[in-house]
Amino acid sequence: MPRMPAALATLAALLLGAATVFSFSPFGASLLPALTLAGLFALWQRASSPGRAFALGLAFGLGLFAAGVSWVYVALNTFGDMPALLAALGTALFCAYLALFPALAGWITARTTASDSIARPMVAAAAWTLSEWLRGWLFSGFGWLSIGYTQVATTLAGYAPIGGVLLPGLFLTLTAAVLADAVTGIDAHGRRLLASAVAVAIIWASGYALTHVDWSHPVGEPATVSLLQGNIGQDLKFEPAYREKTFAIYADLVAKSRGRLIVLPESALPVFADEVPPEYVALLRSAAQHNSGDLLLGLFFFEPRASVDEDDRYYNSVVTVGTAPPQVYRKHHLVPFGETIPLKPVFGWFIRNVLAIPLADQTPGAAYQEPFVVAGQRLAVNICYEDAFGGELARRAADATLMVNVTNDAWYGHSLAAEQHDQIAAMRALETARPMLRATNTGITSIIDHHGVESSRLPWFTRGVLEGTIAGRQGVTPYVRFGDALVVALALLIIAITLFLTRRSQRKSLATFGRDAGIQ
Repeated sequence: MPRMPAALATLAALLLGAATVFSFSPFGASLLPALTLAGLFALWQRASSPGRAFALGLAFGLGLFAAGVSWVYVALNTFGDMPALLAALGTALFCAYLALFPALAGWITARTTASDSIARPMVAAAAWTLSEWLRGWLFSGFGWLSIGYTQVATTLAGYAPIGGVLLPGLFLTLTAAVLADAVTGIDAHGRRLLASAVAVAIIWASGYALTHVDWSHPVGEPATVSLLQGNIGQDLKFEPAYREKTFAIYADLVAKSRGRLIVLPESALPVFADEVPPEYVALLRSAAQHNSGDLLLGLFFFEPRASVDEDDRYYNSVVTVGTAPPQVYRKHHLVPFGETIPLKPVFGWFIRNVLAIPLADQTPGAAYQEPFVVAGQRLAVNICYEDAFGGELARRAADATLMVNVTNDAWYGHSLAAEQHDQIAAMRALETARPMLRATNTGITSIIDHHGVESSRLPWFTRGVLEGTIAGRQGVTPYVRFGDALVVALALLIIAITLFLTRRSQRKSLATFGRDAGIQ
């Protein structure tokens, strides 16, 4: 295959990245990345240098993230009151930062192997996987749009309980890399391609078999649940004049709830805990006790500074009300620039004076907090985008029978964010073999079983109660036990072995050349 002109190749990579967004929810073209990534890997094979492969990966990443997470602009401009130009610039810089990781994968692939190397497909898949792991960890992490999320409903989903979202992603990218080999005609004799195709077929067949493995088992009586969706616009949520209306909306929804477990969304009551009238708490408690159960309520806690050298503390929290003793969960993984201020001496003024985000400097809770013991279940609670961090949730799920996510995706308006977030939650259910209950402000409120299958949901941007029955589960998946370590170690091993073999081959070639030169 002839080499494509540089400008055309860059444009192709950009468009391939943008097209990849259609593989994520709500579009669901789950096999599309096998084609778009194959296109990118084919471009890498024809790249003239590692630097050129880096540029192509950067273009792909810009297309993917500009199309896939442009909803950041909505949060900054529409609800954060940031000027449009500044919000657009901030979103562009954020997407450019995220695009560095596919670029890094391209550089590693080209730097490590020759374009016709037998190891090229494995190295490309390993480098991509490592770059996604790094993106989900560095600077507190942002693993959104990791390619493995697209496989939540395919046969590769069977690998999620073993290696988390990274393992389906690794095998999907390997499939794409083998396809790239076929398209570019690198393997002229076809033997390597045939062996690779057989290996890929075995991987997919094994994934299908793994989807039938039950990594957990039911425990206790099934729980009846009521998940509340208040549908309160973000422009109204923190308005003092709307506070009384908010209290009335949730009082009405709670009164209609029949579940033993009632769950309200993140910051359902946009006040501090000590500002909730005692009679309102009594009303909620009475409703929960009437159902012989408990209610989970999202609100904020305030702790005044203990000394002049300290700051006041604000916690995004969930508290229980009902038959069980009160329990509190405090959000641990805070959103940079939305809930916590990184490099406060540098960005503190900007956040406080340019962004109009309430409580943008919160205090994180402990990394591990005991599950709630309520309604006959042990609940691992997480708030908002905490469920985007599989390793953190896996550690909590080990001691829990159900997972509960409370969220307010109203920040992102009518964008792709809510559907993408729901897909992420489904992957967490798969990884841990635990059901996931989602109570959200404007959507998507849903019940997801331990196989990652969404059994029911409320319509987006409506007010209502989602009722259901779900069984708690026990059992430890390999991912719960080892987290991302298995896949990261495998990817590093692939690259390390390839480097070793490549350098040994180069030394042998130099030695042979030296002998031949001496003979001549």
